[in-house]
Amino acid sequence: QVQLVESGGGLVQAGGSLRLSCVASGRAFTRYNMAWFRQAPAKEREFVAAISRSGDMTSYTDSVKGRFTISRDNAKNTVYLQMNALKPEDTAVYYCAADFRGTIATMTELDEYDHWGQGTQVTVSS
Repeated sequence: QVQLVESGGGLVQAGGSLRLSCVASGRAFTRYNMAWFRQAPAKEREFVAAISRSGDMTSYTDSVKGRFTISRDNAKNTVYLQMNALKPEDTAVYYCAADFRGTIATMTELDEYDHWGQGTQVTVSS
C-alpha cells in the first residue's frame, strides 16, 4: 500500500502559478507510475498529467500542454505539478494518484490508478 498526501493548492489570479506536491509513503515509490487528476464541480474526474516510474516519460491532457509540468523526485518520494499561466477553467480539486500495475501505455487512464490522495483545491479567479 501507498499513502498519498497533496499540498500546494490555493487561490490565485488568472495568469498566476502554483506548484502542487504529493508525498508518498509506504511501498517503494519507484514502483508506481504517478499522475495528477482534477475534478471541477458537477464534472467527472479527468486526467491532467502522468509520469512514468523512472521519470523519463510524461503525458499531458491537451488543455494543459505548455502550461503545466509534472516531475518527480524519487529520492524524496514526491511528485510535483508546476502550473503556470493558470486559467479560471483550471479551477478544480486536484488529486494525486499512484498506479502499481500499469504500463506507460495506460498511465493516462483513471481506472488504472488504485491509490489516491485526499485532494487539494485550486481556485483561479478571473
